[in-house]
This record gives sequence, C-alpha cells and structure tokens, in this order.
Amino acid sequence: MDSDSGKSKKKVKSKQGSGVNVRWVVTISVTSFLISVTLSYFSQRALENVGNIIAFTILLAFIGLGILFDIIGVASTASSEKRFHSMAARKVPGAKQAIWIVRNAEKVGSFCNDVVGDISGIISGSTSAVIITHLTNNANDWKSVLLSLAISGGVASLTIGGKAIGKTFGISRSEDIVFLVGRLLAFFSWKK
Repeated sequence: MDSDSGKSKKKVKSKQGSGVNVRWVVTISVTSFLISVTLSYFSQRALENVGNIIAFTILLAFIGLGILFDIIGVASTASSEKRFHSMAARKVPGAKQAIWIVRNAEKVGSFCNDVVGDISGIISGSTSAVIITHLTNNANDWKSVLLSLAISGGVASLTIGGKAIGKTFGISRSEDIVFLVGRLLAFFSWKK
C-alpha cells in the first residue's frame, strides 16, 4: 500500500495540475536571466551615444514588445485547439504549431507574459531612468522633478493601458493570433 498508493497519489496530483514542474521553473528562470542580461546590456549600450528621439524610440519599442508578448500569452490561454485540427489535417502551414501553442498554453503564457513582458517592463523602467538623467543633467530643481514624474507616469500609463487593450484584443481574437504566431513559427522552422 505504501509505495503503490504514494505513486498513484503523485500521478493524480500531477494530472490535476497541483504539482510543480521543477524542470520548467529552472529552465524559465535561467532563460529569464539570460534574456534580461542580454537586453539590458544592449539597451544600455544603445542609449550611451544616442539623442533623445532615438532614446524615446527605444523606450517605446520595449513597451511595445511587452504589450505584444502579453497579447500572445493571453491568446494562447484563451484559444481552443478545435479549429486547428482540421487545418492540420489539410496540412495548412502553422496549424500544427498553433495546436502546440494551445496545448502548452501554460508555458507559452508564462514565457510571453512573465519572461518577455516583465523583462520589457523592467528594461523600459531603466531606459526611462537613463532618459530622465540625460534630460535633467542631475539638476535638483522642480522642473527636473516634474519631468521625471511625467516620464515615469507616461511609461506606466502606456504600459498598463496598452496591456489592458491588448488583453481584450488577445481574448477576442485569440485563435487568429495563435494561428498567426503558429504560421511565424512554421516559417522560421522551415527556414532552418
């Protein structure tokens, strides 16, 4: 009873989703670290010798990247694979990848929303701090404080508002988004 009932309880727990996939947690943590370090390095290097317009463009790109991946993550969890089975039977490019995305929605959502989305948020925050430093030249007057508050508030509102709109779009057009991502994955896997 001891060994058999213990094994069956472990299987039941993992089927119900209450078990933690340690391998996935370690993989996603290491991946997050590597992506974060890489993006931080390149964004800091890019911001060293650019003007304010390019710096703001880089900032908007990171905000947009976070919103885009948030949309993909939401769409993966909101979509159903039913539509893609007939497409896969007809060998439509991207259908098999779309089924994979839906079946792995937890991992896809975690990667898109938590890894890329959160890293983009962190990097956009540090990018805005660099921009504020460039614009204020470390001055302590009230204009510097107002500029700092305006940029920080603008970044936060763009990120939160963009993700709110993106979530609505991701849910309402989930299957179209998943299929588009599936087609992109099929295209890039075909190119290899």
